[in-house]
Amino acid sequence: MNERNALAQRHLGLVHSLCRRFSGKGVDYEELYAAGMLGLAKAIDRFDESRDLQFSTYAFPVIMGEIKRLFRDGGTVKVSRSLRELSLKIARLNSESVKAQGEELSVSELARRLNVSREKIVEAIGSAQVPLSLTAGADGDEGLQLDLPSPDIQFDITERLTLHQALAALEERDRALIELRYYRGKTQTQTAKALGMTQVQVSRREKKILTVLRENMGEAS
Repeated sequence: MNERNALAQRHLGLVHSLCRRFSGKGVDYEELYAAGMLGLAKAIDRFDESRDLQFSTYAFPVIMGEIKRLFRDGGTVKVSRSLRELSLKIARLNSESVKAQGEELSVSELARRLNVSREKIVEAIGSAQVPLSLTAGADGDEGLQLDLPSPDIQFDITERLTLHQALAALEERDRALIELRYYRGKTQTQTAKALGMTQVQVSRREKKILTVLRENMGEAS
């Protein structure tokens, strides 16, 4: 398994966790999962390791965006004929590479051989992912419940990432206030001194910021 596939495997729980947020809102879980996997594939393709950012933090909004787009598009992940054909070509080349070299080709090498963009390769790979049915038995029959291999800790990770995104949307001064109060444990008086504000101003501003954070995190839920 190459590094990109390993990265995808390590973050399947994040995809499931985000899908659960939208479960029961009119779109089948299988479709949510397919959209989430497409987002994960795009995140892997676009992630810049030189940036001081964890992959999960970067992947969160990308995966979330694909799932939300699913709702905007009417609840169906549409795969074009050209994309299906491209996924078949990729599968054939990877199969030949595994037989000859023992591993699949990289996205860059696939893009070079098929003369398409790397993003298109990732999109085609994502479209070929087969979602796991929650009610499919081992032989494909419906009716047997399967447990998804995603630990409960992923829910906590999702909540933390949601908070991270909400904080990133704040103005710099507001982020500093929250950092001093909730990450460094400063009192309102100490925070006021550090930011050149009064204690009353800090108290009022803090209440407004917390309201904004709750609203932003609610929109992502």
